[in-house]
This record gives sequence, C-alpha cells and structure tokens, in this order.
Amino acid sequence: MLEGFVMKDIFSNDNSQFNIVSGDSTDGHGGFGVGTFTLNNMTPVFVDIEAGEAFIDVGAMHARSRVEKRVKFLPDKDAVPDAKPYWLVWVTVERKEEGPYYAGVTACEMTVNKELKRGYKNFPDHVNKMDKSRKGQIIVEHMDDKSKTILKNFLEDFDSEMWQRSSKELKDGLTV
Repeated sequence: MLEGFVMKDIFSNDNSQFNIVSGDSTDGHGGFGVGTFTLNNMTPVFVDIEAGEAFIDVGAMHARSRVEKRVKFLPDKDAVPDAKPYWLVWVTVERKEEGPYYAGVTACEMTVNKELKRGYKNFPDHVNKMDKSRKGQIIVEHMDDKSKTILKNFLEDFDSEMWQRSSKELKDGLTV
C-alpha cells in the first residue's frame, strides 16, 4: 500500500494528475510524440485474493509494483509452482455532466512466488487490457467471485458517488 497516496489525486481535473505521457503532441507538426496519448485517468488496482484486499500501486504502470519487484515473469503458468494469485485491474475514470465515474475496468491475471522470485503474467494480455480500459471497456467476467466482491467493495468504498454514476455493465459484472 502506498502510504498517504490518495486515488482521488489521480482523478482530479487540476494539473496535479498522475501523468505518464504529458503534452499530447498531436497538433500536426509530425515530430516527436505524434500519436501519443495520456494515461491521466488510469490507475492500477491489485486484488490480493488470499488477503481479501485491493490496493493501488502506481508502480504497475511500469511493471514496478511491490508485487512485481524482484520477480522474473514467465509466460507459462505451470512453471511457477505454489504461486500467490493476484488480479491487476486497470481502472479508468472519465467525467460526465454529473461527475466522475469508473468508465473502463479490465482485469489481468497474475501469479507470484516471491520465494522463488518467479511469476506468471501474459504481457500482451496486460497491454491489451490496459488499452481496453483506456477505451472504456468493462472486462471482469473471467474473475472469480471472491475477487469480484473484493474489487466491487474497493471501488464502492473508494468513492461511492463514482460507483453510483458507473455503468450498469460494471455493476452487473462485479455483482456475485
């Protein structure tokens, strides 16, 4: 858990937003940065299934979260025995007239064995789900019921008004 970190800081509309790529250079000059996009409204949320908790770790934006540090990831799930299961959930917030809401929520599977310093994640799936969240898609149907409940409670507790303004698709997708 990041001490003192407040997810609302990421979703505010002032200039202190969390920013991976700033200064969107798509003004037609054809130079460096053309076609870039910002991730101002996206936050990585981990669901620790065994601990029954969810937490934000912005290090995941660069694969440097506390879950991922000092772990070599392998593309074969079976190559990582006794691994602890996680979901890395990309949460994108957008704003409508009534206020901000959870617009894109996509979950990626990850397992980690810290003792062996090995883990499993499907890198292309993580990148694709990040992009789909950015585009406002909801992809949570493959999550187990316990994880859905943890994530739903986290999002609701974090900001009940954002939760209320969110789509029926998200609410139905996380309802067990």
